Amino acid sequence: MKTLIYIETILLLVMTSCGSDNASTDGFITVDVTKSSYSPKKELVLQDFMDVEYIPLETNDEFINQGYVQAVGEKYIIVSNYRKDGDIFVYNRNGKAIRKINHKGQGGKEYISFRTITLDEENNELFVNDHYAKKIVVYDLEGNFKRSFKQNDKGKSLFYWEIFNYDKENLICYDELNEEIPFLLISKQDGSITKEIKVPFKEKKVFIQLLKYEGGIRTAGPGNYSRITPFKGNWILLEPSSDTIYTLMPDCSLHPFIAKTPPVHTMNPEFYLILKLVSDRYYFMESIKNVYDFKKEEGFPKTYFVYDTQEKDFFSYIIYNGDYSYKRELYMVMFTPINAKGELWATIDAFELCRDYEKGKLKGKLKDIAAKLGEDDNRVIMLVKPKK
Repeated sequence: MKTLIYIETILLLVMTSCGSDNASTDGFITVDVTKSSYSPKKELVLQDFMDVEYIPLETNDEFINQGYVQAVGEKYIIVSNYRKDGDIFVYNRNGKAIRKINHKGQGGKEYISFRTITLDEENNELFVNDHYAKKIVVYDLEGNFKRSFKQNDKGKSLFYWEIFNYDKENLICYDELNEEIPFLLISKQDGSITKEIKVPFKEKKVFIQLLKYEGGIRTAGPGNYSRITPFKGNWILLEPSSDTIYTLMPDCSLHPFIAKTPPVHTMNPEFYLILKLVSDRYYFMESIKNVYDFKKEEGFPKTYFVYDTQEKDFFSYIIYNGDYSYKRELYMVMFTPINAKGELWATIDAFELCRDYEKGKLKGKLKDIAAKLGEDDNRVIMLVKPKK
């Protein structure tokens, strides 16, 4: 209880804005990350609180891909493969194939590989995050080279782990290993830092396990999770080293969204809190213990729970997809934030949908889409966003 009071008192006394150590609070919640279970269990249907859209990706000889969604805009969808072959597939918003781009190479106008691709429809540009070269290469939507610029190299930076389209002039980026200011706004024109977003933390923590051995280092992590989550026109910022998850407001101030207890720097091993999906009513979260057994190749035990903003309490949960005629369970690990509108994406294999269609397990719009699919077609994109 003393720890909880201490955290809330500190948060009430400070206001955090870009480049300063201030914070304001209104209605944030506090989570004990060491709690191992929650009860009772809620049974939820995704469509009750999220809008769900399905987009089948056109399949032809040139457009066969693994359906890794890189960007979704008002007019375009950008897709790549999970393998690092350099292919970038441009679809329209309905999933019709437009063109394939590939500029993989060692030249100044090319990329060695890419971790993310950010779409800026207003300026008709793609920002390709060449993490190996620590640069961003910019192309138009026809694939023509426009410019490139280096990523930040200060504060023991590695590369930009996540990049979103922030506004007309800027991208918002997260640099995993930056020990001081991992969140940045950078210029779309030359990559220069336009705002440093200083999330307070006592010491830098990296959510990963390392095993050093003769000849090298093995690493293990908890899986993908988002450090930047768009929500209701703002941005939720998650820095593992911080005891607070913040909302970045339009004026660049930081408002506490979730406080974590105990303080992360007091724990060994640490427990980390991550967000998986946020809606007006529900916040889906995971608490993860930072341990891993390299011999057994297992670890990072997780506790899954949801906060209900109406009931103002925590629960365990099971969630179903309402477009199936039976209780088809969904897992939050499927969903990844994709754009500033707050949409998240997942994909469903065509052969799986064809099988379920034949067995009469689908209904509604998903059934209609599956009726036109072939087993070897590209995956179907599932987009979800909070109901208005």
